[in-house]
Amino acid sequence: MPRTGRVAIAAGAGALGALGQAPVDQPMLLLLGLSLVFLMFRRQKRTRDAALVGWSFGVGYFGVALIWILQPFQIDPERHAWMAPFALLLLSMGLALFWGAAFWVARRLSPRTWPLMLSWTAAELLRAYVFTGFPWASPSQALVNGAAGQALAWVGPYGLVLWLMSLAWILSFPAIYRRRHLMRLAQAAVLVGAALSFYLPPSAPNAPLSPHVVRLVQPNAEQHLKWQPDFARMFFERQLEFTAAPPQAGTSTPDLTIWPETAIAWAYEDAGPALDIITAAADGAPVALGLLRRTDAALFNSMVVLGRPGAEPQIYDKHHLVPFGEYIPFSSLADRLGLIGLAQVSPVGFGAGPGPRTLDFGALGRGLPLICYEAVFPHDVNAAPERADFIVQITNDAWFGRDIGPQQHLAQARMRAIEQGLPLMRAANTGISAMIDPHGRILHSLPMGEAGFMDAPLPLPRAPTLYSRSGDLPLVLLLCVGLVVARLHRTVLK
Repeated sequence: MPRTGRVAIAAGAGALGALGQAPVDQPMLLLLGLSLVFLMFRRQKRTRDAALVGWSFGVGYFGVALIWILQPFQIDPERHAWMAPFALLLLSMGLALFWGAAFWVARRLSPRTWPLMLSWTAAELLRAYVFTGFPWASPSQALVNGAAGQALAWVGPYGLVLWLMSLAWILSFPAIYRRRHLMRLAQAAVLVGAALSFYLPPSAPNAPLSPHVVRLVQPNAEQHLKWQPDFARMFFERQLEFTAAPPQAGTSTPDLTIWPETAIAWAYEDAGPALDIITAAADGAPVALGLLRRTDAALFNSMVVLGRPGAEPQIYDKHHLVPFGEYIPFSSLADRLGLIGLAQVSPVGFGAGPGPRTLDFGALGRGLPLICYEAVFPHDVNAAPERADFIVQITNDAWFGRDIGPQQHLAQARMRAIEQGLPLMRAANTGISAMIDPHGRILHSLPMGEAGFMDAPLPLPRAPTLYSRSGDLPLVLLLCVGLVVARLHRTVLK
């Protein structure tokens, strides 16, 4: 087959596989796409041809899965809209390099197909770390709705990637071997088993609930309006109204109220009167909210936890910043080219906080704060210095529109809950706000594009999961051993 044909087929298989991600949520299409590209890999004898197939698959996959990246450029279209198609194309091509490299390494190591399972999983691990990482749309993200997603508590997201790759590898065997009927039977069993694990809901029992009620506030502040003075005041008063409202039917007075990321337009240093008003509206109960915090050196994207009147607020500064949004990689070169960040609102840029930490939420226990993008990184959540009782995510998904981006971001938050065995409360500016149990199930939620609040009981945490204790180290060791074995096997064959 001509090279252009192989590129087109591989890219098409990648685009098909991306339909496993939200909002389509069809993981069997992801498995089909992976199986097709494994079959193509079997037929590539040269390393450069294998790399081209893997890279093309990645371009198709990320081009569809990350199409939400176009939305932030429409907030200020006169300045940024022209960048949108280039951003999607360059991001897809750049992320696809990890997968192209995995195909190259696998073919370099062995003429067989099985090493691709290992090198591809290793590439996904590297994608989470290199250049601060961007593990969005990992194949394991597509499995969060079904029973298979519960394995995140045991093996984490990359162990689940390896399992998914092993299924695709088995399904890619052509039925040309001596026992072809046995092979077909095995492949049919894999298909049925995969479908059941993908689509059957988790069988875990309902998580017990604590006596505490949390109020999640969703102001629905559109991104192009939230910083305008008149609208900023309106959104502030809307959140105050929601905070001071009586308990919803069937619930008690909230023990904690959560506002979303950058919930108010004033920086922390100027927000003293506003914070006093918020505390009064909550009748002295704790309130967690996002806001900006200035220092002489930088601007921080922060969460502040207000306690009872007169108590010193707790502050958490976001440490994992969004590239090209909160900071510019290779900033000196970017300055010369005239590139600026979409969310950059200070000439000194955003500063990074010291890292993960837990905050004291009084009777509710200790909570691990995550601000928006930080929920994408499982290793950051695992890096907390102590085990929390719950996770608190505040986010402003208004940047991503009302479709693909927010739904995928929610899926990643659910993954973090399963991995840690902890409930997760999520306050999103324009949605989706949700109370998530330790099995990743959404107990209560507010839909996108609606202003409102909800009162939800806080689930109790599970016992620490295996993944929360071990992290990715066992998988890294397994991958290293497997890749060495593949290389030694090739040497023996020579």
